[in-house]
Amino acid sequence: MPPALSRHAITGLVLAGGRGQRMGGRDKGLQPFAGRPLAAHVIERLRPQVSALIISANRNGDAYAALGAPVVSDETQDFAGPLAGMLAGLRAARTDYVLTVPCDTPYLPEDLATRLAAALIDTGDTTPPLAAYAATAHGPHPVFALLHRSLADDLAATLMAGEHRVRAWLARHKAVQVHFGDERPFYNVNTLDDLHTDTPRAP
Repeated sequence: MPPALSRHAITGLVLAGGRGQRMGGRDKGLQPFAGRPLAAHVIERLRPQVSALIISANRNGDAYAALGAPVVSDETQDFAGPLAGMLAGLRAARTDYVLTVPCDTPYLPEDLATRLAAALIDTGDTTPPLAAYAATAHGPHPVFALLHRSLADDLAATLMAGEHRVRAWLARHKAVQVHFGDERPFYNVNTLDDLHTDTPRAP
């Protein structure tokens, strides 16, 4: 990773605060996948890329904490979506940057932090952007994002205004879109049937 933005400047945030509606209300990050909770697979891939980890979860906090990272919850209890989890992580982080990933992506890129960090540095702008996120040929993946901690207050105001779309908020900050050539690392486990295979379906 470029020395101007090393892993020591980044906290990893696993987003596990959803309702799990497509899994019948089950807590998705704790569901078994290839012998371990989904979130455990994500943590294994994320940990080497960052200096610290946080899990955003709105229930089963003790079970998530047992995976080896502190747990934070949304400021509201209405399951307000990924932006609310991002805000909780930005508030809790002690590093300048937070790398957010969903809890249901067991193959997430092992170079995610490196590539998003490089994109922030390599723009050539006198005022570097404060956010970058992943994309593939199949479209954007905005919850795979590297965010500067200074964005927390604006994000809080955005949520208060009723905006919950991740892409819309990122667009306000001219976030850099970073293209990855392989769709497989962004495969997400959405349904109970998906839990019983470790091979992604074709997009």
